Amino acid sequence: MSDTTPTKIVADLATGETKIIPLTDAEIAQRDADAKAAAERKAQEDADAAILAGLKESGKAKLSALGLTDAEVAALIK
Repeated sequence: MSDTTPTKIVADLATGETKIIPLTDAEIAQRDADAKAAAERKAQEDADAAILAGLKESGKAKLSALGLTDAEVAALIK
């Protein structure tokens, strides 16, 4: 059976020695919290981008309904 405990590499540049050390429970908890926060941030960014895309399409449709050409709408909304 293999050990699945996450590890870190610690290098001593003065001596050239490299060690592979298991993460502490606190480090693992922090890593998990950071990963969760990053996933939540990415989900929010994706949701914001989808809302913005919808608003742009709505704006384009409204400008077209006012009689602007596709070229005029494209010049106004990028």
